[in-house]
Amino acid sequence: MDETDVFAKVEARFLGFPSPTAPRIGAGANPCQGLYWTAKGKPAPKTAFIATHYNVDFTEHYIAPYFASRGYGFLGWNTRYRGVEDQFLLEQAVIDIGVGMRWLREKAGVERIVIFGNSGGGSLMGAYQAEAIAPTLQSELSGAGLEALASLPKGDLYVSFNAHQGRPEVLTDWMDASVTDEWDPLATDPSLDPFGEANKPPYSQDFIARYRTAQRARNQRITDWCKAELKRLNAANVPDRIFPMFRVWGDLRMMDGTIDPSTRVTPGCYRGHPAVANRSFSIGRANTCKTWLSMWSLETSKCLGAPHLKKITQPALVVQGTGDQGVFPSDARAIHDALGAKDKRLELIPGAHYFEDTREIRETAASLVCDWVAAKA
Repeated sequence: MDETDVFAKVEARFLGFPSPTAPRIGAGANPCQGLYWTAKGKPAPKTAFIATHYNVDFTEHYIAPYFASRGYGFLGWNTRYRGVEDQFLLEQAVIDIGVGMRWLREKAGVERIVIFGNSGGGSLMGAYQAEAIAPTLQSELSGAGLEALASLPKGDLYVSFNAHQGRPEVLTDWMDASVTDEWDPLATDPSLDPFGEANKPPYSQDFIARYRTAQRARNQRITDWCKAELKRLNAANVPDRIFPMFRVWGDLRMMDGTIDPSTRVTPGCYRGHPAVANRSFSIGRANTCKTWLSMWSLETSKCLGAPHLKKITQPALVVQGTGDQGVFPSDARAIHDALGAKDKRLELIPGAHYFEDTREIRETAASLVCDWVAAKA
């Protein structure tokens, strides 16, 4: 896809700042970093987007030049956890996002900020906006952290863009339910193997029900182990430990297009054929016990989507590509239904996860969002 002309119209400014709870490290890097995208030769934008992810570097986000060329600012922002998801703690990430929000308000002259929740970052940005509206993480913080949490700038609009519902939801939906031993990548229950000879798509309703139950049970087993392991370690004055996780490309919707139907290609996932991808690493591939409990556990996670989304009363737009192989129509509908906003809109449009299908599709997705934002002025 040739995007030379789009990039020719925009420029990006690098930003790096300390966080109220994390200083610049000795090697020189700041915990909070990003690129601020704007149109060349145009006045400073009064409306800007901000996007962040739990782990993925969003500084060069693919949609940034498309929004910037239309006259909007776009802050592709990273927290201290870029590339180190195994150490993620929501309360600290929210504070780091607040640094970028405050820069937009106080330094860039932005009057209206659009919270842009994309892909896995959807629930993180939703959590940020929810904490800015009504903080719930105070018990995890003290001093400067507590002060920062109490003064998070709020966004004015909310956009969900091919976003997963929440971290524990997407991980559990993607889990291979046939895993019987988390320490052995080969240990499998044949009766639940979605790639085995006994189970072929289209899957029966009985198999789908058993599989979904087993996925939740797998998540709970890891949660129970983390709790017990932390107790054991802490008794010996060891604060935490890291552990691996295997086989997380097992969502039945990746193999069976009749489940949650859309225009996506099946079998398929973000890394090709699910049976092959499932032998490689995925999200959640490494965790500490505390990170698991904070991010991935269905029982204890602070990164569930719905509890945060219901606090968001600002106008909201949910955009979902019907060709997405990892976010499905039911996910978009669940996000739309969970939002507390009365003024909310759901749009299902052609396109894959990054709207990388064609230039036209990417332009259409960008125009949809920018036109909606303009109408809310």
